[in-house]
Amino acid sequence: MTAAPHIPVLRDAVVASLMPKSGGHYVDGTFGAGGYSEALLVAADCMVWGIDRDPDALAFGAALTARFPGRLTMIEGNFGDMDRLLGDRGVRAVDGVALDLGVSSMQLDRPERGFSFRADGPLDMRMSHRGESAADLVNRLDEAELANLIYELGEERLSRRIAAAIVRARPIVRTAELAQVVRRVMPPKGDGIDPATRTFQALRIAVNDELGELTRGLSAAEHLLTPGGRLAVVTFHSLEDRPVKTFFQRRAGKTPGGSRHLPTSAPSRTPSFRLLSNKPLVADKEEIRINPRARSAKLRAAERTAAPSWPKTLDLGEAA
Repeated sequence: MTAAPHIPVLRDAVVASLMPKSGGHYVDGTFGAGGYSEALLVAADCMVWGIDRDPDALAFGAALTARFPGRLTMIEGNFGDMDRLLGDRGVRAVDGVALDLGVSSMQLDRPERGFSFRADGPLDMRMSHRGESAADLVNRLDEAELANLIYELGEERLSRRIAAAIVRARPIVRTAELAQVVRRVMPPKGDGIDPATRTFQALRIAVNDELGELTRGLSAAEHLLTPGGRLAVVTFHSLEDRPVKTFFQRRAGKTPGGSRHLPTSAPSRTPSFRLLSNKPLVADKEEIRINPRARSAKLRAAERTAAPSWPKTLDLGEAA
Protein backbone atom coordinates (compact mmCIF):
# COMPACT_ATOMS: atom_id res chain seq x y z
CA MET A 1 0.00 0.00 0.00
CA THR A 2 1.10 3.57 -0.60
CA ALA A 3 2.51 5.65 2.23
CA ALA A 4 0.14 8.09 3.89
CA PRO A 5 0.57 10.66 6.64
CA HIS A 6 -2.24 9.09 8.64
CA ILE A 7 -2.03 5.48 9.82
CA PRO A 8 -5.53 3.98 9.92
CA VAL A 9 -6.14 2.56 13.38
CA LEU A 10 -7.41 -1.03 13.60
CA ARG A 11 -7.49 -1.15 9.80
CA ASP A 12 -7.43 -4.93 9.46
CA ALA A 13 -10.09 -5.37 12.15
CA VAL A 14 -12.34 -2.81 10.45
CA VAL A 15 -12.00 -4.57 7.09
CA ALA A 16 -12.64 -7.96 8.70
CA SER A 17 -15.77 -6.58 10.38
CA LEU A 18 -17.14 -5.23 7.10
CA MET A 19 -16.34 -8.42 5.14
CA PRO A 20 -16.03 -6.65 1.76
CA LYS A 21 -17.30 -8.65 -1.20
CA SER A 22 -16.97 -8.37 -4.95
CA GLY A 23 -19.61 -6.03 -6.36
CA GLY A 24 -20.39 -4.58 -2.93
CA HIS A 25 -20.79 -0.89 -2.11
CA TYR A 26 -19.03 0.57 0.94
CA VAL A 27 -18.84 3.98 2.60
CA ASP A 28 -15.69 5.33 4.19
CA GLY A 29 -17.42 8.15 6.04
CA THR A 30 -14.25 9.70 7.43
CA PHE A 31 -11.92 9.38 4.44
CA GLY A 32 -8.93 11.34 5.76
CA ALA A 33 -5.88 9.98 3.94
CA GLY A 34 -7.85 7.03 2.57
CA GLY A 35 -6.45 4.20 4.69
CA TYR A 36 -9.72 2.30 5.14
CA SER A 37 -10.82 2.98 1.55
CA GLU A 38 -7.57 1.61 0.18
CA ALA A 39 -7.80 -1.50 2.35
CA LEU A 40 -11.38 -2.17 1.22
CA LEU A 41 -10.49 -1.68 -2.45
CA VAL A 42 -7.56 -4.09 -2.13
CA ALA A 43 -9.59 -6.68 -0.22
CA ALA A 44 -12.37 -7.03 -2.81
CA ASP A 45 -13.45 -5.84 -6.26
CA CYS A 46 -15.92 -3.44 -4.68
CA MET A 47 -17.07 0.17 -4.94
CA VAL A 48 -16.14 2.67 -2.22
CA TRP A 49 -17.66 6.07 -1.50
CA GLY A 50 -15.20 8.28 0.37
CA ILE A 51 -16.77 11.13 2.33
CA ASP A 52 -14.93 13.91 4.12
CA ARG A 53 -15.79 17.48 5.10
CA ASP A 54 -12.11 18.49 4.93
CA PRO A 55 -11.21 19.73 1.42
CA ASP A 56 -7.59 18.72 2.04
CA ALA A 57 -8.70 15.08 2.27
CA LEU A 58 -10.01 15.21 -1.29
CA ALA A 59 -6.45 15.74 -2.54
CA PHE A 60 -5.45 12.39 -1.03
CA GLY A 61 -8.46 10.85 -2.71
CA ALA A 62 -7.34 11.93 -6.17
CA ALA A 63 -4.31 9.62 -6.22
CA LEU A 64 -6.33 6.70 -4.86
CA THR A 65 -9.08 7.28 -7.42
CA ALA A 66 -6.47 7.04 -10.17
CA ARG A 67 -5.19 3.73 -8.76
CA PHE A 68 -8.67 2.22 -8.69
CA PRO A 69 -10.45 3.74 -11.70
CA GLY A 70 -14.21 3.57 -11.52
CA ARG A 71 -14.22 2.07 -8.03
CA LEU A 72 -13.69 5.04 -5.70
CA THR A 73 -15.95 8.09 -5.66
CA MET A 74 -14.98 11.05 -3.49
CA ILE A 75 -17.68 13.24 -1.93
CA GLU A 76 -17.04 16.45 -0.01
CA GLY A 77 -19.52 16.64 2.85
CA ASN A 78 -20.43 15.44 6.33
CA PHE A 79 -20.80 11.74 7.05
CA GLY A 80 -23.93 12.60 9.00
CA ASP A 81 -25.52 13.31 5.62
CA MET A 82 -24.29 10.10 3.95
CA ASP A 83 -27.75 8.80 3.08
CA ARG A 84 -28.63 12.06 1.33
CA LEU A 85 -25.21 12.45 -0.32
CA LEU A 86 -25.36 8.96 -1.81
CA GLY A 87 -29.06 9.25 -2.60
CA ASP A 88 -28.29 12.33 -4.69
CA ARG A 89 -26.00 10.04 -6.70
CA GLY A 90 -28.58 7.30 -7.11
CA VAL A 91 -27.29 5.01 -4.37
CA ARG A 92 -30.03 3.91 -1.96
CA ALA A 93 -28.32 1.04 -0.13
CA VAL A 94 -24.76 -0.04 0.75
CA ASP A 95 -23.15 -3.15 2.18
CA GLY A 96 -20.90 -1.52 4.75
CA VAL A 97 -19.97 1.74 6.48
CA ALA A 98 -16.69 2.56 8.27
CA LEU A 99 -16.29 5.53 10.61
CA ASP A 100 -13.01 6.61 12.24
CA LEU A 101 -13.98 9.38 14.64
CA GLY A 102 -12.13 12.41 15.90
CA VAL A 103 -9.21 14.25 14.34
CA SER A 104 -6.76 12.72 11.88
CA SER A 105 -2.97 12.74 12.11
CA MET A 106 -2.71 14.85 8.97
CA GLN A 107 -4.81 17.54 10.66
CA LEU A 108 -2.89 17.35 13.94
CA ASP A 109 0.49 17.44 12.23
CA ARG A 110 -0.14 20.66 10.29
CA PRO A 111 0.31 23.70 12.57
CA GLU A 112 -1.60 25.95 10.19
CA ARG A 113 -4.77 23.97 10.87
CA GLY A 114 -4.65 24.90 14.55
CA PHE A 115 -5.64 21.52 16.00
CA SER A 116 -2.55 20.91 18.11
CA PHE A 117 -0.52 22.69 20.78
CA ARG A 118 2.65 20.82 19.80
CA ALA A 119 3.53 23.59 17.31
CA ASP A 120 2.29 27.16 17.21
CA GLY A 121 -0.38 28.04 14.67
CA PRO A 122 -3.62 29.95 14.27
CA LEU A 123 -6.30 28.80 16.72
CA ASP A 124 -8.57 27.38 14.02
CA MET A 125 -9.59 23.67 14.30
CA ARG A 126 -12.24 23.81 11.55
CA MET A 127 -12.31 20.53 9.62
CA SER A 128 -14.30 22.06 6.78
CA HIS A 129 -12.52 25.47 6.79
CA ARG A 130 -15.98 26.99 7.29
CA GLY A 131 -17.91 28.41 10.25
CA GLU A 132 -16.69 29.62 13.63
CA SER A 133 -13.09 28.85 14.53
CA ALA A 134 -11.76 27.90 17.96
CA ALA A 135 -10.45 31.45 18.32
CA ASP A 136 -13.96 32.78 17.67
CA LEU A 137 -15.33 30.62 20.49
CA VAL A 138 -12.51 31.41 22.92
CA ASN A 139 -12.94 35.14 22.45
CA ARG A 140 -16.76 35.28 22.16
CA LEU A 141 -18.13 33.01 24.89
CA ASP A 142 -18.52 34.33 28.40
CA GLU A 143 -16.68 32.72 31.30
CA ALA A 144 -19.54 30.45 32.36
CA GLU A 145 -20.13 29.24 28.80
CA LEU A 146 -16.43 28.49 28.35
CA ALA A 147 -16.29 26.61 31.66
CA ASN A 148 -19.31 24.49 30.73
CA LEU A 149 -17.90 23.72 27.27
CA ILE A 150 -14.51 22.65 28.66
CA TYR A 151 -16.15 20.58 31.41
CA GLU A 152 -18.71 18.82 29.19
CA LEU A 153 -16.66 18.26 26.02
CA GLY A 154 -13.22 18.02 27.59
CA GLU A 155 -14.27 16.25 30.79
CA GLU A 156 -11.98 18.69 32.58
CA ARG A 157 -12.57 19.03 36.35
CA LEU A 158 -10.77 22.37 36.56
CA SER A 159 -12.77 23.97 33.76
CA ARG A 160 -13.80 27.01 35.80
CA ARG A 161 -10.21 27.85 36.63
CA ILE A 162 -9.22 27.49 32.99
CA ALA A 163 -12.14 29.57 31.72
CA ALA A 164 -11.31 32.40 34.13
CA ALA A 165 -7.70 32.38 32.95
CA ILE A 166 -8.77 32.44 29.30
CA VAL A 167 -11.06 35.43 29.87
CA ARG A 168 -8.24 37.33 31.64
CA ALA A 169 -5.83 36.62 28.77
CA ARG A 170 -8.13 37.48 25.85
CA PRO A 171 -7.80 38.04 22.98
CA ILE A 172 -6.19 34.66 22.20
CA VAL A 173 -5.57 33.82 18.55
CA ARG A 174 -2.70 31.28 18.54
CA THR A 175 -2.50 27.68 19.72
CA ALA A 176 0.68 28.34 21.73
CA GLU A 177 -1.01 31.24 23.51
CA LEU A 178 -3.97 29.13 24.60
CA ALA A 179 -1.78 26.22 25.66
CA GLN A 180 0.35 28.49 27.85
CA VAL A 181 -2.71 30.05 29.48
CA VAL A 182 -4.00 26.60 30.44
CA ARG A 183 -0.62 25.32 31.63
CA ARG A 184 -0.14 28.31 33.94
CA VAL A 185 -3.24 27.43 35.99
CA MET A 186 -3.07 23.62 35.85
CA PRO A 187 -1.10 21.65 38.45
CA PRO A 188 1.47 19.18 37.08
CA LYS A 189 0.18 15.59 36.96
CA GLY A 190 3.27 13.59 36.12
CA ASP A 191 1.38 11.34 33.68
CA GLY A 192 2.99 12.81 30.56
CA ILE A 193 -0.32 14.26 29.30
CA ASP A 194 -0.14 17.95 28.46
CA PRO A 195 -2.47 19.97 30.72
CA ALA A 196 -3.94 21.68 27.63
CA THR A 197 -5.10 18.41 26.06
CA ARG A 198 -8.66 18.38 27.40
CA THR A 199 -9.26 22.06 26.64
CA PHE A 200 -8.13 21.61 23.04
CA GLN A 201 -10.31 18.51 22.73
CA ALA A 202 -13.36 20.40 23.99
CA LEU A 203 -12.88 23.27 21.56
CA ARG A 204 -12.32 20.94 18.60
CA ILE A 205 -15.46 18.94 19.35
CA ALA A 206 -17.50 22.14 19.71
CA VAL A 207 -16.13 23.81 16.58
CA ASN A 208 -16.94 20.77 14.43
CA ASP A 209 -20.13 19.65 16.26
CA GLU A 210 -18.55 16.20 16.42
CA LEU A 211 -21.08 14.64 18.78
CA GLY A 212 -24.03 15.94 16.77
CA GLU A 213 -22.37 14.68 13.61
CA LEU A 214 -21.90 11.27 15.23
CA THR A 215 -25.58 11.06 16.19
CA ARG A 216 -26.64 11.95 12.64
CA GLY A 217 -24.07 9.61 11.10
CA LEU A 218 -25.11 6.53 13.05
CA SER A 219 -28.74 7.05 12.08
CA ALA A 220 -27.85 7.78 8.45
CA ALA A 221 -25.83 4.56 8.26
CA GLU A 222 -28.76 2.62 9.72
CA HIS A 223 -31.04 3.96 6.98
CA LEU A 224 -28.50 3.31 4.24
CA LEU A 225 -27.33 -0.20 5.09
CA THR A 226 -28.92 -3.15 3.34
CA PRO A 227 -29.93 -6.22 5.44
CA GLY A 228 -26.70 -8.04 6.23
CA GLY A 229 -24.70 -4.84 5.77
CA ARG A 230 -22.27 -3.89 8.50
CA LEU A 231 -21.34 -0.75 10.40
CA ALA A 232 -17.87 -0.44 12.01
CA VAL A 233 -17.04 2.55 14.22
CA VAL A 234 -13.65 3.39 15.75
CA THR A 235 -13.69 5.75 18.74
CA PHE A 236 -10.87 7.32 20.76
CA HIS A 237 -12.44 8.65 23.97
CA SER A 238 -15.47 8.09 26.15
CA LEU A 239 -17.49 10.99 24.74
CA GLU A 240 -17.44 9.20 21.37
CA ASP A 241 -17.66 5.64 22.63
CA ARG A 242 -20.66 6.11 24.93
CA PRO A 243 -23.14 7.17 22.21
CA VAL A 244 -21.85 4.48 19.84
CA LYS A 245 -22.24 1.81 22.51
CA THR A 246 -25.71 3.09 23.40
CA PHE A 247 -26.78 3.22 19.76
CA PHE A 248 -25.73 -0.38 19.07
CA GLN A 249 -27.22 -1.71 22.30
CA ARG A 250 -30.56 -0.02 21.77
CA ARG A 251 -30.73 -0.95 18.11
CA ALA A 252 -29.84 -4.54 19.01
CA GLY A 253 -32.78 -4.72 21.41
CA LYS A 254 -30.74 -4.56 24.59
CA THR A 255 -32.00 -2.49 27.54
CA PRO A 256 -30.28 -1.23 30.69
CA GLY A 257 -30.31 -3.54 33.67
CA GLY A 258 -33.35 -3.12 35.88
CA SER A 259 -33.63 -2.54 39.60
CA ARG A 260 -36.39 -2.90 42.18
CA HIS A 261 -37.14 0.78 41.63
CA LEU A 262 -36.94 0.75 37.83
CA PRO A 263 -37.55 -2.73 36.32
CA THR A 264 -36.12 -3.58 32.93
CA SER A 265 -38.62 -2.94 30.13
CA ALA A 266 -38.65 -4.81 26.86
CA PRO A 267 -37.86 -2.75 23.73
CA SER A 268 -40.92 -1.85 21.72
CA ARG A 269 -39.11 -1.78 18.37
CA THR A 270 -37.74 -4.64 16.32
CA PRO A 271 -33.92 -4.69 16.54
CA SER A 272 -32.33 -3.12 13.47
CA PHE A 273 -28.81 -4.38 14.27
CA ARG A 274 -27.13 -7.55 15.52
CA LEU A 275 -23.97 -6.99 17.57
CA LEU A 276 -20.87 -8.69 16.19
CA SER A 277 -19.36 -8.78 19.69
CA ASN A 278 -20.48 -7.67 23.13
CA LYS A 279 -17.18 -5.96 23.86
CA PRO A 280 -15.20 -3.55 21.67
CA LEU A 281 -12.08 -4.70 19.88
CA VAL A 282 -8.84 -2.93 20.82
CA ALA A 283 -5.38 -2.76 19.30
CA ASP A 284 -2.74 -5.31 20.25
CA LYS A 285 0.69 -4.37 21.62
CA GLU A 286 2.35 -4.51 18.21
CA GLU A 287 -0.08 -2.07 16.62
CA ILE A 288 0.25 0.29 19.57
CA ARG A 289 4.03 0.13 19.24
CA ILE A 290 3.83 1.04 15.55
CA ASN A 291 1.00 3.54 15.94
CA PRO A 292 0.66 5.02 19.47
CA ARG A 293 -2.64 6.67 18.45
CA ALA A 294 -4.18 3.17 18.57
CA ARG A 295 -3.71 2.99 22.35
CA SER A 296 -7.12 4.45 23.18
CA ALA A 297 -9.00 3.15 20.13
CA LYS A 298 -12.10 0.96 20.40
CA LEU A 299 -13.87 -0.73 17.50
CA ARG A 300 -17.57 -1.54 17.77
CA ALA A 301 -19.36 -3.24 14.90
CA ALA A 302 -22.81 -4.60 14.13
CA GLU A 303 -24.77 -6.18 11.29
CA ARG A 304 -27.96 -4.67 9.91
CA THR A 305 -31.10 -6.79 10.22
CA ALA A 306 -34.09 -6.70 7.87
CA ALA A 307 -36.12 -4.65 10.38
CA PRO A 308 -37.18 -1.09 9.51
CA SER A 309 -34.87 1.72 10.55
CA TRP A 310 -35.71 3.51 13.76
CA PRO A 311 -36.85 7.13 13.39
CA LYS A 312 -34.01 9.60 12.90
CA THR A 313 -35.55 11.88 15.50
CA LEU A 314 -35.26 9.22 18.19
CA ASP A 315 -32.77 10.21 20.87
CA LEU A 316 -29.95 7.71 21.28
CA GLY A 317 -30.59 7.48 24.99
CA GLU A 318 -34.19 6.32 24.66
CA ALA A 319 -35.37 2.79 24.02
CA ALA A 320 -38.66 4.08 22.56
